[in-house]
Amino acid sequence: MLDVSEGRRDALKCMLWGGAGVLWTVAGGVPKSRVLAPAMADETGDGNFSFVQISDSHIGFAKSPNMDTPGTLRAAMDQVRRVRDSARLLIHTGDVSHLSHDAQFDTAAQIIGEAGLETHYVPGEHDVLVDDGKNFFARFASGAPHGGWYSFDHRGVHFIALNNVQNLKAGGLGNLGAEQLEWLERDLRGRSASTPIVVLAHVPLWTVSQEWGWGTADASLALTYLRRFGSVTVLNGHIHQVMQKVEGSVAFHTARSTAFPQPAPGAA
Repeated sequence: MLDVSEGRRDALKCMLWGGAGVLWTVAGGVPKSRVLAPAMADETGDGNFSFVQISDSHIGFAKSPNMDTPGTLRAAMDQVRRVRDSARLLIHTGDVSHLSHDAQFDTAAQIIGEAGLETHYVPGEHDVLVDDGKNFFARFASGAPHGGWYSFDHRGVHFIALNNVQNLKAGGLGNLGAEQLEWLERDLRGRSASTPIVVLAHVPLWTVSQEWGWGTADASLALTYLRRFGSVTVLNGHIHQVMQKVEGSVAFHTARSTAFPQPAPGAA
């Protein structure tokens, strides 16, 4: 039975503008998305498998318009549990915390763990404010090599988790760097062009707004390695709103934040 306390009702109201997450269903190697909503229950379609993306929890933020970011993250996990029988993975595309404090990571890990799903993370710039993200990587990407990028395979889909937030300046574009780009080329080398690829990174890999730093400076080289594949889906967070773009076989998607919205580019 759902808790309908005043605090929970307030959290659910926040989720109307914040967005709980995105349910991705992979059918025939092509991911298709739907925004999670309380009413959808276990209606997940008949795809090969499904996974859920959430982003920008910002645990530790406690200002208007959201004084209770743990509450809205917990409301998101309520919705994720409704599709747990079909979803196989949970993806978090960064800014788990607001200020990289251990207590914020602890709270986030506890709440996200309530979903009961295998979970994969990439860092946001708010996760690497202390010691270059040492605590984030130790907790949420312990098996990743130096730099925090890694890949894994699930049901024939190759997932690639990138780090484009290290040394990110306020208002500056994200950056992958030469070492990570070389690793990406090696990781993709020898893979069949028919392999479905899902790329995870916090800052968008396409330039949403140059002025606001909503893009990745060296994404173009990464995309040259990806374009030979027939199905590439790039999942990002950072901008706290849903935006989509398609370039050939590459589809870009950004997710809402479970914490608070951001204005459309140029609107504020």
